[in-house]
Amino acid sequence: NMSAARPFLACACFFSDNVFVGRYGLHVRYQDEGQLRRDHGRALRERGCRSEEDFRAALREIEAEVQRRKQLIHQSVERKAIISKCYKRKHPEVYVLQDSLLAPDFLEIVRYCTSPGAHLHGLLHYIESFPDKRIYRIPVFTEEFCQAFVDELENFEQSDMPKGRPNTMNNYGVLLNELGMDETFITPLREKYLRPITALLYPDLGGACLDSHKAFVVKYSLHEDLDLSSHYDNAEVTLNVSLGRDFTEGNLYFGDFSQDPTPVPKYIEIEHVGAQGLLHRGGQIHGALPIASGERWNLIIWMRSSAIRNQLCPMCNKRPELVEAEGFGDGFTETLEDDVPETVSVCSLW
Repeated sequence: NMSAARPFLACACFFSDNVFVGRYGLHVRYQDEGQLRRDHGRALRERGCRSEEDFRAALREIEAEVQRRKQLIHQSVERKAIISKCYKRKHPEVYVLQDSLLAPDFLEIVRYCTSPGAHLHGLLHYIESFPDKRIYRIPVFTEEFCQAFVDELENFEQSDMPKGRPNTMNNYGVLLNELGMDETFITPLREKYLRPITALLYPDLGGACLDSHKAFVVKYSLHEDLDLSSHYDNAEVTLNVSLGRDFTEGNLYFGDFSQDPTPVPKYIEIEHVGAQGLLHRGGQIHGALPIASGERWNLIIWMRSSAIRNQLCPMCNKRPELVEAEGFGDGFTETLEDDVPETVSVCSLW
């Protein structure tokens, strides 16, 4: 368990990259005042930021957002403590991973992947694949678990507990770490069940050594979030499971890999099937089309390999500038003398 020996960290770009200056409709990267003037001064002036007073006001807005992001970590720790102490669970059984919660076909896939001589082509006989995009559909949970889990999530939503939201794109949902599910559910799901599968599907992305994650649930409904615009994930591999409820439309769509854009992007639509999951590369550009009726809950697990991302941050596309973080952070670890690209090759060939 790498987390016992090496604490997980975040990349500083989380705080300073892609900061939105609302009054000028501009996303900027911020390190200090001089860098802001050099890199974004012209764009700001073209959008109406012409006086020193205007610039100072924009600078205050940017610095306030950076500080807000830095406080998110501490606020999450505080919320988790309150929830642990005060929240009354409706379905305690969904908090501890057991084989009985997993689809029999999923367990069969895991048995194959952990058997001697397992290989990619053998695995593909068990799962549905969209090979040109390296996307795979797998059964994950039982219908009974999905129903109980959604009921638990709705119970939490209706409580007076403090709630952090998954990210700036999803306003409705639950951070499963704050709900207390990381240690007893998500971590064993990643380590014991998903990693043998991703080792065969994504060896080049550290699929055999996915050592951390961020897990959350998002909710789509007619009066809340309808859809999700194009984006890519802060992850090497993503699992997206439809937990159900009655809904129509709302297919997922997938485009190019973020680092390999083509002049004319090719998109494919994939239907979400209840209790089943889609595995895809985190860097795959994707989104969710609007639902037409009902509501849908999705479990999202961003899985990360420190051996891969320690070399290059997938968000700023640079060697990571590491800062302290709580829990799994953004999945980076302190770079050691022997942590060189060869490490990636070893874990990829596992």
